[in-house]
Amino acid sequence: MKTILFLAIGVSLSIPDLVHAQAANPASFNGATTTKYHNQEVYQLNSDEEAKIKATLKNIQNCLDDPRLKGNLEVELVVQGAGIAGFQKDKSYEELIKNLQNQGVILAMCENTMRERKVSKDDLSSFVSYVPNGNGELVIRQQQGWAFMHP
Repeated sequence: MKTILFLAIGVSLSIPDLVHAQAANPASFNGATTTKYHNQEVYQLNSDEEAKIKATLKNIQNCLDDPRLKGNLEVELVVQGAGIAGFQKDKSYEELIKNLQNQGVILAMCENTMRERKVSKDDLSSFVSYVPNGNGELVIRQQQGWAFMHP
């Protein structure tokens, strides 16, 4: 029993040294590694600001391109409120959004937002999907264990 106690104390004392060594040599840190076979991430877009829309789409693309997540990442983009601008046909985001969908990203438009803003499906890109409520979708995805991103 004493041996186990001494080993435990020795290990716990060496952990700060390991952390300190890593901090002293940041080149030895290459980022976290995934321990999950299947990662899931849901993004929320609720702004019509061009910079925020482009940043959200770029963040999604960056995540898809991360070599640590290649082949084991599922992504959903939930659009609600002012974010509807990102899915409207008359905006300049259609090509970027279609490219994300072609890579497997689920594009989910909040139907509550559409009713409130009197926007029809004809006003939006033809390839988007619909959910009854954007907030509800986010709640459900988080309960299912999806990581939540709101750039």
